[in-house]
Amino acid sequence: MGILWENSFQVFFILTCVIAGGAAWMAARGLALTWQPYRRVLYSAALLGAAVRFFNYALFEGTLLSLQFYLADTLVLVLIASLGYRVTRTNQMVTRYRWLYRRTSPITWSEN
Repeated sequence: MGILWENSFQVFFILTCVIAGGAAWMAARGLALTWQPYRRVLYSAALLGAAVRFFNYALFEGTLLSLQFYLADTLVLVLIASLGYRVTRTNQMVTRYRWLYRRTSPITWSEN
């Protein structure tokens, strides 16, 4: 039992980082593609954090109502979703408005 994971690191990594992280990335990508504001990314990551807590409880006999592990799972999902949102938004800005912006990194752009 660690600060971030309840049962084992493998369960945390596979359930939270791989499965729910992939869902968070795709949700954030969908929000960015439809030009939704960033606050919706936070809302969807919070809901995914609750789903991860439920799956951890139902499949691996974890605690359902643990604020510490909910916040840890949600923080990881917010980080992954934020990265997915920024990568997608950067791609949008530099491809749709290539005369105005240029890519400076995978998550940032600047004016030409």
